[in-house]
Amino acid sequence: MAIDAQASTDAQASTESCRPLRRDAERNRLRVLEAAREVFAERGLAATLDDVAHHAGVGVGTVYRRFPTKEALVHEVLKSRFDEMVEIAEQSQHAPTGWDGLTTLLRRSAEIHAADRGLRDVALSAGFGTHDPAKKGERIIPYVQQLVDRAQSEGTLRRDITIQDLLVGLLMVSEVAHHSRTIRPDAYSRYLQLFIDSLRPCPHTGDLGSPLTREDVDTLAAQWLPNCDPRR
Repeated sequence: MAIDAQASTDAQASTESCRPLRRDAERNRLRVLEAAREVFAERGLAATLDDVAHHAGVGVGTVYRRFPTKEALVHEVLKSRFDEMVEIAEQSQHAPTGWDGLTTLLRRSAEIHAADRGLRDVALSAGFGTHDPAKKGERIIPYVQQLVDRAQSEGTLRRDITIQDLLVGLLMVSEVAHHSRTIRPDAYSRYLQLFIDSLRPCPHTGDLGSPLTREDVDTLAAQWLPNCDPRR
């Protein structure tokens, strides 16, 4: 009986000693996630897991225990943000006109990309690893295509504009946003408006030449955006 009582006491003590460790581990996980959101938003996906660990105030081993690759951490950090973008794209379908829906979506996308460089890097890239939270943008593309078709049928959008043109336009505007954020955080909105105005049909617009393919845009993005190695 005494042995059983001692064994029970030892087991209880062992269980209680583990509980603080589990709480510490959860606190560290939340600290890493918050640090990753801030680091990726500020520096984009060129940031490394070492950068995240330093910002979180933990050892890099702590990060790797929870997230063995940067790909896994990015997926965890950005999945809710992409759900938000999909919701915005869905809501844009209810705009009174295709033009209103399309321009609202462009403005909201540019605003989000300006605030979160990591989200921009994934959203406008050809994809980031096998668990790309954006699924290479395919979750949003159908909504954009519907708005493009609707606006063109209404006569408010140039007939020669493609989704690829919109992606490149957002790439250009987001680059202005990230290079001017410490000088003029609002500067990108001026060039976004210039881009939007260029989408309207006008008697004096010139020939755009051959449109870019999705492969062209993916190749361009791969060269333009930072090298986001999911292993780092």
